[in-house]
Amino acid sequence: MSKWVQGTVVGRRRWTDRLHSLQVAAPEVTFVAGQFGRLALPAPPGSKEDMLGRPYSFVNAPGTAPHEFYFVTVPEGPLSPRLAALMPGESVWLLRTANGFFSVGELPDAAALWCLSTGTGLGPFLSILRTPDPWARFGRVVLVHAVRHGDELTYGDVIAGIAAARPGAFTYVPMVSREAHPGALAGRIPDAIRDGRLESRAGLALTAENAHAMLCGNPAMVDDTQTALAARGMRRHRRREPGHVTVETYW
Repeated sequence: MSKWVQGTVVGRRRWTDRLHSLQVAAPEVTFVAGQFGRLALPAPPGSKEDMLGRPYSFVNAPGTAPHEFYFVTVPEGPLSPRLAALMPGESVWLLRTANGFFSVGELPDAAALWCLSTGTGLGPFLSILRTPDPWARFGRVVLVHAVRHGDELTYGDVIAGIAAARPGAFTYVPMVSREAHPGALAGRIPDAIRDGRLESRAGLALTAENAHAMLCGNPAMVDDTQTALAARGMRRHRRREPGHVTVETYW
């Protein structure tokens, strides 16, 4: 049995020049919310492998169709510009099974869950928050999405739907670092943790006593936020050594 499943593009969305979403029909592919799959296209002639693939997190909830992936194009990249150019009806290949441990089932209990993301790191949180799991485990959930420019604050309709379905339990905090944007905090996540602005906006403490933080985004945010949280006594979570911070790096 081939490890690749041939899927069909059924929808696409261009958010900005570099940000794209792709919807793919591939019912054989299964995953746990927060995991990543692998999208692939035939490799160029002369390549060592038949397929050229890269990991991308699922944005849709498990058991829903179609699968959706949110990604940034790298102009000189071998795959992402080709994915962004796909049209409905064209084929894209996926691994049959997903990977990764960035999921609610891996987390220890806490009163609040903080989902801290930059850029396309928003994707796995949208999958997680559209399942019952985080709402059964945590009394409050805060989603933070930090971007450089306001037009990169994507999936507003999905986030509004989550907020409407979970009144009193869900808080969304957008952040924009390179321009003023209505309703958004200015600057970067780690700085807003250090100066207290993030907790003030959410109306909730971010401490080792009450919270677990999931970080998903660029390495600089992940590293600097871990440092800011370590100053509060929050340590990296591991199966053998439960902690307060779970990370996934996107770049």
